[in-house]
Amino acid sequence: MYGAVAPTPGERFFLEWPYLHTESFQLFVDAFAEAFPDRLNLLLLDNSGAHTAPAITLRTTCASCCLPPDGPELNPIERVWRDLKTRWPGSISLVEMGHKTTSAICWQAYEAAMLQSLTGYTYLVEAFMHYIYNEVI
Repeated sequence: MYGAVAPTPGERFFLEWPYLHTESFQLFVDAFAEAFPDRLNLLLLDNSGAHTAPAITLRTTCASCCLPPDGPELNPIERVWRDLKTRWPGSISLVEMGHKTTSAICWQAYEAAMLQSLTGYTYLVEAFMHYIYNEVI
């Protein structure tokens, strides 16, 4: 499962593919850029090989910022994944969950207010704004 959340408005974009590798991540970022073509989108990424592969190309409406290699849990989307797993009985991986349900059912449970509460850290929103205004624009 791939996901992006805008922490302040709680907008979301989720897609599901069976693998996490460079090719499927490229499909995700392309679809993400097509879904939000009229604004600059900053993707906060961990340092997985799929996210940092030289073959990944971002459209002009997207920029990326990577977390330190030892801190992938700092990514707010991890709180969404954790919350999603708590909604299912027993110990189940996101891969297994994907086989048992469709992404439409999973993601419909998340309204903007819930995503804001899971991802809208004030310090992170302020850091994004600083990054966008000082580095990207």
